[in-house]
Amino acid sequence: MFSTDIIYEVVTFAIGDTKAGSKMGKLQLKDSETGELLNCILWEETLNRTDSKLFRCGNLLRIVSGSFNEKYNNCLVSALELIKEAKTGLDENERNAEYDALLQYIEKIKDEKLKNFVKNIYLQNREKILIMPAAKLMHHNYIGGLMVHTLECLKYADANMDIFFQRVNRDEVYAACLLHDIGKIFEYTVDVESGLIDYDENFRKEWISHSQYGFSICMTSGFKRVAKMIAAHHGRADWGAIIDLNEKDLEPYVYLIHHIDDLSAKFGKTNVAMLG
Repeated sequence: MFSTDIIYEVVTFAIGDTKAGSKMGKLQLKDSETGELLNCILWEETLNRTDSKLFRCGNLLRIVSGSFNEKYNNCLVSALELIKEAKTGLDENERNAEYDALLQYIEKIKDEKLKNFVKNIYLQNREKILIMPAAKLMHHNYIGGLMVHTLECLKYADANMDIFFQRVNRDEVYAACLLHDIGKIFEYTVDVESGLIDYDENFRKEWISHSQYGFSICMTSGFKRVAKMIAAHHGRADWGAIIDLNEKDLEPYVYLIHHIDDLSAKFGKTNVAMLG
């Protein structure tokens, strides 16, 4: 039954349009005790009188008033109360430290042409790289999350390269780690005040995905093996991979970034709540 005593954690939030042309909010909450999910709808009137900061991923909320369905797994919400505000992501000092650590990895690349290619991308896009998340929902979905995820990938690569990856080019692995998600700085938008993340519609008009972006810039610059690792990092075509790892006779290096990326996404600092 409905109770105003239940504390929920914000899982996801998005705004869409109704058939009538008005705005509608879709909010997914998780019962902080049982872990059960609750799907909520907020009509435009409710959205207009609710501070957008309230919908930040990781926030703890209480439903003050709303109408539930019979199974109590869907709710039309009319009023919410913020119980505890989640951290939006890395603070300025933390972001600068992560960025500097990424530049140090770029300096490890011995091939001058490849190093300068990667470094120019990072220097030219510093302000975006400093704040971007690595995803909207799935992992590292907070301010600065892209840098944390990228650095985790580089550390996983370092930890395994000497043991398992002796037959691969270290420079190319570093470059692929650094650039596999670089398209996300254009694919997403993030509000640094509220921490809310959304997709940039302008990016979607020109590109299919961030993977296509990273693959394209590397191919155009002649770094074909780096491009192939990026093309395969989602693993399967139905997950957005340009190269499906179920294909036969792929060269072994093509698999690397997929597995490294997957480790970070599953075991790293996956969401804002883990920043504590």
